[in-house]
Amino acid sequence: MEESIWDLMSHGGGAMWIVVAFSVIALAVAIERGIAQWKFVTRARNLGDAVRRCLGRGAIEEGRSACERSPSPIADVFLVGYERLGRAKPEHVATAVHRERLRVNQDLRARLWMLGTIGATAPFVGLFGTVVGIIEAMGGFKGDDTVKFNMVSGPISEALIVTAAGILVAVEAVILFNFFSQRANRIATELKLLTDEFLELLLDTPGDSQPSRKVKREDDSDKPTRTESTDRKETKRTKGDDDGDREAA
Repeated sequence: MEESIWDLMSHGGGAMWIVVAFSVIALAVAIERGIAQWKFVTRARNLGDAVRRCLGRGAIEEGRSACERSPSPIADVFLVGYERLGRAKPEHVATAVHRERLRVNQDLRARLWMLGTIGATAPFVGLFGTVVGIIEAMGGFKGDDTVKFNMVSGPISEALIVTAAGILVAVEAVILFNFFSQRANRIATELKLLTDEFLELLLDTPGDSQPSRKVKREDDSDKPTRTESTDRKETKRTKGDDDGDREAA
């Protein structure tokens, strides 16, 4: 006799509902991560090329405007560099840019922990449902009843459905977790390359926006040297001594 969907969901003392919920959550996270990472590298490369061309000809403000218009998350990384340029030391600018890049990398891995958790716990939830189902099936027999194989095989097979479902959901979650983790690593590497290239061009760009660290020294040509001052003092002292000798004479 074919079972209805409600009879199937009632297997394992409600554990089947948890397995199904895990499956829905895994699919939702996969869809959300797919949208977040969709064309991420392409948009980042396009913005990196535009900013590189602007910095190559010294058009700093034009490159900043391109970042403000871009929907790519790497635009936030570049804007940090533009905002701190001329206000902080070059090493501080690089530190701030890399710090923002790490924040973008963290956003790429958001909610992936859910996939890892589902992949690790779904089989155990299914096994728990199977054990509960077997206990319920065995508890329905009385001590003096004659138990036949067909009386036991049905409840046990129904209970094993929960374990099979848990394993299937776990495999699904692990595959999705590995896929998006590998993609996030590749995007992080691309972000590192684009950020390093951006900093090289930004900090080497000549112009008024680049902080000047040269201290203009005063011209010391007109100041008397230490030797000249000493000679003048000795000359005055000699003249004074001569005058004293003349008076004594």
